Amino acid sequence: MPKVKKIPLRQCIACRSLKEKKAMLRIVKDADGKVFLDFSSKASGRGAYICDNPDCIKKLKKSRLLNKTFACSVDDSVYTAIEEEYFGRQS
Repeated sequence: MPKVKKIPLRQCIACRSLKEKKAMLRIVKDADGKVFLDFSSKASGRGAYICDNPDCIKKLKKSRLLNKTFACSVDDSVYTAIEEEYFGRQS
């Protein structure tokens, strides 16, 4: 019987939908407490996943979801940097 490869799924912290890991963006909090978008998905640290979708990116900042996910205070500049990096990549 052929072995079926399991596809890793992750839940979006904004819309809570389950999607393939490859189809999502990873946000990382590293050991120094720095929070950033990880396009390589290989950075070390605590990861959270979000849909590659403008609505979810906007909700991330509006609801300050990283504060809840990483259980720490995340500065507004981090949310702004993530939005700029995401929307800058889109164009």
